Amino acid sequence: MKNIELPFVRDMFNAIAPRYDLLNRLLSLRQDVYWRRKMISRIKIPEQATILDMACGTGDVILEIIRQKGTGNTVIGSDFSSGMLQLADKKIKSEASASQIFLVAGNALQMPFKPEIFDSVTIAFGIRNINDKLSALKAFHYGLKKDGMLAVLELTTPQKRFFRSLYLFYFRKILPMIGRLVSGKIKAYQYLPDSVLNFPSSRDFADIMLSAGFSNVKWQKLTFGIATLYTGKK
Repeated sequence: MKNIELPFVRDMFNAIAPRYDLLNRLLSLRQDVYWRRKMISRIKIPEQATILDMACGTGDVILEIIRQKGTGNTVIGSDFSSGMLQLADKKIKSEASASQIFLVAGNALQMPFKPEIFDSVTIAFGIRNINDKLSALKAFHYGLKKDGMLAVLELTTPQKRFFRSLYLFYFRKILPMIGRLVSGKIKAYQYLPDSVLNFPSSRDFADIMLSAGFSNVKWQKLTFGIATLYTGKK
């Protein structure tokens, strides 16, 4: 069905989970750390907020929320990969007070939460893996309180011709080779370039956010357009 993420994507993330953090740092030259910091710096929340990080992976965004926004907030991390959630649980217990952090197995298209309970929803490097992006964005909108904020961080394709050519060569030739050497999972790092290259343009994705009900939709390109940060309000 269109509204269910493909099982091979879940299985792929379970398979690469043990090397996921290492490869993120290596393949992005640690720019992924800067991008997450930028995303969390952009969200505006009240005191004692409730925040959902969808497609939370190994918990990097959750920890960044705690670092920047303090420990007085409730942060819920949700992912459909059990392997990612297990690593997130270990990381959170070793690096942060777990009393205000909760991990939930969940699908962005079938979120197990009541409506209008989140002050902010974040998703980093996850929306491109969802075929039905409009339905996922509508689910995020449904879960947000009035004036709540959505922040979407995603890998994108640079537009400037010379840098785009270098980027595509790296992405199509070098990245799968490094991914295979480090993780042994070449299919995962062949899938990654395809998923990024097929992602909508910034304007088109902003239009999808508007169609899902968000207002004040903005985007900012990061690191020459390798990543893009989108924000919108309910």
